[in-house]
Amino acid sequence: MCGICGYIDLAGKKPERSDQIVQKMADKLFHRGPDGMSTKIIGPVTLGFTRLSIIDLSGGMQPLSNEDGSVTVICNGEIFNYVELREDLKRKGHEFRTNCDIEVLPHLYEEYGINFLNMLNGQFSFALYDTTQELVFLARDHFGILPLHYTICDNTVVFGSEVKSILEYPGIDRKPDLVALDQVFTFPGLISPRTMFENIHSLENGHYLRVDVKSGLCRKIQFWDLIYPEINTIDYAETEEYYTEKLNEMLDHSIMLRLRSDVPVGCYLSGGLDSSLIACKLNQLTPGHQRYTFSIDFADRATSEGQYQQLVSAHIGSVHSRKLFLEDDVIDLLAKTIYHCECPVKESYNTASYRLSETVRDNGIKVILTGEGADELFGGYVGYKFDRLRSMLPPSDSPGAAAEKLLRKRIWGNEDFFYEKDYLDFSNTKKNIYSADLNSNFDNIDCLNSFIVDASRMKNRDVLHMRSYADYKLRMADHLLSDHGDRMAMANSVEARYPFLDIELAEFITTIPPGFKLKDLQEKHILRSVARDIVPHQVLNREKFGFVAPSSSSLVRRRYEYVNDMLSYDRIKRQNYFDADRIESLKAEYSQEDFRLNIPFDNDLLITVLTFGVFLEQFDMA
Repeated sequence: MCGICGYIDLAGKKPERSDQIVQKMADKLFHRGPDGMSTKIIGPVTLGFTRLSIIDLSGGMQPLSNEDGSVTVICNGEIFNYVELREDLKRKGHEFRTNCDIEVLPHLYEEYGINFLNMLNGQFSFALYDTTQELVFLARDHFGILPLHYTICDNTVVFGSEVKSILEYPGIDRKPDLVALDQVFTFPGLISPRTMFENIHSLENGHYLRVDVKSGLCRKIQFWDLIYPEINTIDYAETEEYYTEKLNEMLDHSIMLRLRSDVPVGCYLSGGLDSSLIACKLNQLTPGHQRYTFSIDFADRATSEGQYQQLVSAHIGSVHSRKLFLEDDVIDLLAKTIYHCECPVKESYNTASYRLSETVRDNGIKVILTGEGADELFGGYVGYKFDRLRSMLPPSDSPGAAAEKLLRKRIWGNEDFFYEKDYLDFSNTKKNIYSADLNSNFDNIDCLNSFIVDASRMKNRDVLHMRSYADYKLRMADHLLSDHGDRMAMANSVEARYPFLDIELAEFITTIPPGFKLKDLQEKHILRSVARDIVPHQVLNREKFGFVAPSSSSLVRRRYEYVNDMLSYDRIKRQNYFDADRIESLKAEYSQEDFRLNIPFDNDLLITVLTFGVFLEQFDMA
């Protein structure tokens, strides 16, 4: 993991002091790469790089080039199958100067062109410059594990791993994107290509941006997507035992690939099935190796998973670090957290994730394995059960049902697909909280009127696969893997790796019959089959338990000065994004002793208002 940034001059007007500008951009990414920094100017292309040393500690500094220097690359991430790719390239006559995994990229491009992207098994975002053709490619990995942002300013393409780097380029405006704000209220989080900054874009997962330096043309191209089979187009001829054995074998392979590192690799342990399975498999696959596990826990018994975390740690004999997270920690970390994730959030648990990666760093570990991705691929959320139960009920004939169905048809391509909420009703909730100025422009900022997902990928699919695709696009890439995953880990210079998001494994999972994923209303049934002989039964037989941190109602009741200031009537009125009177009503409601939010089913409206205020302050837009 590293940080990348730079800019591409399309008009021959490179700004004065280019070396100083890119240095400032790279400085903003120091947390992503504290082990080294470099800048390089190659004609119209200026590159900045910060390094977190994980593979080839002494020889892997970037940029890296092919033999004659005609192809140069800077990359944030890891190419896990680099060993195999490197051997193939050597047989074709390519020569390597380092043992770094990233060095395969310029050689792969030289051999296969940009089509090499689908040869990669890894997590990456990169900028590659072909000096012969005068082409630059900006690319983001299949699942979007690594972020990449860009904008066009004064005929210059400016890019960076994080937006804060782009903001260092002269002339970049700082203005909140109100459609993006509406996305955060409406869906799990932001949806690429939106960021919280107007006119600054997030490159979608599985896409690359082709920049022709000579013509100035920029074209965005998709190279991969998670594609489920259409109903009646696949013959599920194999037995459940076949799929279980194959899944087990491929998960083992994925974990072993993600152990390729010249520094120790640890594990997160949440106390749930997914992270426990990864930790237990790691122990099984590498006997005799001391492993390090890390957990966050809460003092409230209702949300504590400490007993299960300790159980798994004892089961595998790991050196375990458990961090107790308190409500005061939310306030202590809130500003820092929002600065790093660069967006408001719907829940406070990013602060807990920050504290967790901080614990990893403090214990001298740079690389961590995590179980993220299993819920979306194996039907792990309660919504998958609700879909099955809903299919057994008669259709609703309520007055608003017809209009809601029309909206669902437009968004998802299916009037019967329900995702999280009735959006027409929720539009009224948003209007009640927005200021008069925002409501006067509501149709333009309503995210339901902007692109959400490619509905053709959901057409004629099993409802479990429909929800899986929606979760992959709306929950996984830009929320769980970005603001919650990458940003909170890299804020503390920790690289998170995701065995369930191995590209070959994921493509196999799309072929598993949905009835083996959700069977008799048991979520992740086939994954439990894989885990049965190695994960303690107390964890294996647990109900799904969501990761929940303190809600805004807890923070309001505690009367923290920082929260009171951020949600003060005068501040809300002055900023003019929300209705100050409505916010006062919500504060009064949330502060009642008997008030409780049932997260994740209830919308914590105040936490989004609060963290949006923090966002405005952190990026000098308040």
